[in-house]
Amino acid sequence: MELAQHPVLASLIPVCLLVGAGWLAGRMRWVGPEAVRGLSNLVFMLLIPALLFRTMSAVRFEQLDPRPVLAYFPVALAWLLAQIGWRGFTPRSVVLALGGTFSNNVMIGLILVELAYGKPGLVTLLTLVSVHSLIILTAASVLIELAQARQASRDSAQAPRLLKTLWSAMRASLLHPIPLPIAAGLLFAQTGWSLSPLVDQPLRLLGNAFGPLSLVLVGISLALTPLAGHWRAALPVAACKNLALPLLVALSGWALGLGGLAWQVIVLAAALPTGANVFLFAQRYRVEQELTTAVVGLSTALGLLTLSAVMLLTAALAGS
Repeated sequence: MELAQHPVLASLIPVCLLVGAGWLAGRMRWVGPEAVRGLSNLVFMLLIPALLFRTMSAVRFEQLDPRPVLAYFPVALAWLLAQIGWRGFTPRSVVLALGGTFSNNVMIGLILVELAYGKPGLVTLLTLVSVHSLIILTAASVLIELAQARQASRDSAQAPRLLKTLWSAMRASLLHPIPLPIAAGLLFAQTGWSLSPLVDQPLRLLGNAFGPLSLVLVGISLALTPLAGHWRAALPVAACKNLALPLLVALSGWALGLGGLAWQVIVLAAALPTGANVFLFAQRYRVEQELTTAVVGLSTALGLLTLSAVMLLTAALAGS
């Protein structure tokens, strides 16, 4: 088999080329920061919901396997806490721990999993995506509020704010253009109906536009991300995300008896680069915004190499 025809590389090469094309567009300033924000809104508010709803609209509850969620999230939460314990319980350590835990499951993960593992793999990933932000971001929000309260030595005065933050984080995670279409698609599938071609065809076209546009946007964002002066501090965080978390999730999946495609998908999900939501989190709390931007950029750049290694290794171990 020629190297370029290896199934893992055959799925990674188009991803790398599209990210590279976006990087070139960003370096040449063909697309500016304002246009990137507008295109990102288009992707998240229209293209992603179309893809997610259409994918899940034919999935019955009995087809869903809860084991990937059980293998992934206890480990991810434990890893989040371990990183905070390693750096000390401060707002800065919470933000950096989130950078070492929160995956870019949408912009990169969806298209990569679909190319590599097809619709069955995509369904497994969407099972994780449906609760990813709710679990990880809600936990991080509570932890940073506690860290800020501890730092200010005003724990009792901060209790109402903590409860308010918990509710706001949960509501924002549920009322979001990612979990909502997943839930709506699943509920539609349980009716036994099928989408009319008049509806299915536009959804298919919108979903098809998501993959290339999202990867080009990743490349543009990478080109616009300043790493100078921050890459040394960002490297350990990127290593936690790209290397340590997938190893832990792989061991967890094995311990639960998960194998084959589902195991490969959860390890890939853990190996994906740091998601952009981490920067938004840092921006919200005004903690290490420049360093977090560098973490996202460096993790993404290194991800082109680490994802290749993880996918090749899991394919060999899973015997596929």
